[in-house]
Amino acid sequence: MEGLTGASRSTLRRRRAGLILGAAGAAALGVAGWGWFEAGWVRLRTLAVPVAGLPEELRGLRIAHLSDFHLGVHGRGGRSSARAVEWTASRRPDLVVVSGDLLSRPRGERDLRRLLDRLAGAFVVLGNHDFSHSRDPFSRPSALFDLDPAVLLVDEARTVELRGRRVQVAGVDPRTYRRGESRPHRLADPEAELRILVCHFPRVIDALPSDAYHLVLAGHMHGGQICVPYPGGKLRLAHLDARYSNGIYLRPAGTLHVSPGLGTTFVPFRLFSRPEATELVLEPA
Repeated sequence: MEGLTGASRSTLRRRRAGLILGAAGAAALGVAGWGWFEAGWVRLRTLAVPVAGLPEELRGLRIAHLSDFHLGVHGRGGRSSARAVEWTASRRPDLVVVSGDLLSRPRGERDLRRLLDRLAGAFVVLGNHDFSHSRDPFSRPSALFDLDPAVLLVDEARTVELRGRRVQVAGVDPRTYRRGESRPHRLADPEAELRILVCHFPRVIDALPSDAYHLVLAGHMHGGQICVPYPGGKLRLAHLDARYSNGIYLRPAGTLHVSPGLGTTFVPFRLFSRPEATELVLEPA
């Protein structure tokens, strides 16, 4: 800037600062726009799942796993949930399971019931957002007691017969879980040849004995929701210290599947963490 007067230098600095701020603002708008788009860009995925001790008759059993609708708030989660439910209904799986956080606000109940009508007979548990046990300032508690024709499991279990085999589905109440009072292993029926536990919180698997359940289905993590990729992985900002964030985990207590979920919390965006509906195809481990 040799040869410039003091006033000229000051004007040039202001222009440079304005350009930098403008570029930063444009980048922020671009990231927000992509995050808004990705929140409605649902992945419809079929995933092979190894299950130890699976009877040969249940090889290829298909379980649709949905989670974290978070209906009732502004965002694209409702679109993702509706798309996921339509796909699930078209697949006609052997079982449908929804692992909690159905509502973020009571005003989403009508949409929820419309979706569950398409999944008649689905097994459902509640999550912390259904009771507004969250730091999310936009969450409000909902009064969900009967979700007919879906089956709401509140620290209880149901047994169905599939392909001539007894299959048990047990569900954990998030209130007793958060208070440390939940004992889901006591619900397990040793006569059932496939035992499935549904709990909103993935860490439940660390508290289970090895012979209680074959398969554990959970949500809660949103796959991190807002993620920053780096070589070899990504930083999941929603749950920095998560042990189980997304996908399949083979643990001593059984096989765990953590759903990325379909809705959002805090902000109506997803970044490098698409919403997902998953069809699990069981295979012997």
